[in-house]
Amino acid sequence: MRHTTAAAAVTAALCAAALACSTQAAPSRAPAGPPDPPVRFTSRVTTVPQAKLGASHRAGCPVPPDRLRLIRMNHWGFDGRTHAGEMVVHEDAVRPVLHVFERAFEARFPIRRMRVMAEYRDDAEAMTDDNTSAFNCRPVTGDPRRLSQHAWGDAVDINPVENPYVDINGVVHPPNARAHLRRSPARPGQIHPDDAVAAAFHEVGWQWGGRWANPDYQHFSANGE
Repeated sequence: MRHTTAAAAVTAALCAAALACSTQAAPSRAPAGPPDPPVRFTSRVTTVPQAKLGASHRAGCPVPPDRLRLIRMNHWGFDGRTHAGEMVVHEDAVRPVLHVFERAFEARFPIRRMRVMAEYRDDAEAMTDDNTSAFNCRPVTGDPRRLSQHAWGDAVDINPVENPYVDINGVVHPPNARAHLRRSPARPGQIHPDDAVAAAFHEVGWQWGGRWANPDYQHFSANGE
C-alpha cells in the first residue's frame, strides 16, 4: 500500500511540473525590422572618358566623342542578382535606351554582362563573351563594305549568345550561339516578339533585327538598319 501511495505521489509531482512548464510564457521575440527596400533601376549619364572609348572610336568615325554619352546602369543577371553595367550611346539615344533598360529591369530580364567595347579586342570577342553593347565604330559583321549602325551609337546588341545573328553568307555570329537559333521553347535571355524588351523598343520607335530575312535577334536600332 505504501508503494502505491509513493508512486501516486511521484506521478502527481511530474504532472504538476509538466503543467507549470506548459503554462510558462513563450520566449519573447525581437520585433521584426522594416522590410528591405525594393531593388530599383538606377542610372547615371556622363560624357565618355577616352579610356572608355579605346579602339571603338577612331579618326573618321561619323560621330565625334563629344556627341557620345556613357550610361552606367544596373541590370539583372542570369544569377538572379543585380549587376552594374556600362554602355556608350549617342547623346540622342540616351532617353530611349534608358526607357528600354528600365522596362527590362522591371521585367527581371537577364543580361549576361554590359561592358564598353573598349574592354574587348573586337566585336567578335565581345559577342562570344555574350556582352550587351551599343556604340562601336566598325563595319557590319559579315559585310565589311558597309559601316554598322553601331558606329552612330543608336543601335544596341543584347545577349548575343542567346540572340544570334545570321549574316548574308549564312554564318552564325557568335559561333557559340548556334543552339539558340532554335527559338522555341523560349529560354532565359532570349528576345521574342512582344516580350518586355521587344515591346519597350517598339515604344521608343526602334526596330528589331530579329524580323529580318537574315535574322539578327540581338540587334535593335533607331533607323531599322
